Amino acid sequence: MSKPALNWVAIDADPRFQALHRKKSRFLISLMVISMAYYFMLPVMAAYYPNIFNIKVWGPVNVGLLFALSEFVVAWGIAVIYARRANSEFDAMAAELAKDAHKFGA
Repeated sequence: MSKPALNWVAIDADPRFQALHRKKSRFLISLMVISMAYYFMLPVMAAYYPNIFNIKVWGPVNVGLLFALSEFVVAWGIAVIYARRANSEFDAMAAELAKDAHKFGA
């Protein structure tokens, strides 16, 4: 026996799906803006404030190198933030929709 086809238009029109899509999109756009702003701070600050980036912290390590390496920490932090939010909120909303998906048959 094959599973009945889903009516994707009806699922898309469901207010719960719209709410999930709206919440997730708003959250992802905000994370993207934050990550892009942090990413572009490196070349902008290096161009306009090179004296700050030349400050020695320890041996050959300077503020510019630490800032560049901090971008990896920020990227991982954003991934952790998204994963926690997805696990706690978005997945629950999606599971509720998936549970009722058979009701949206073609």
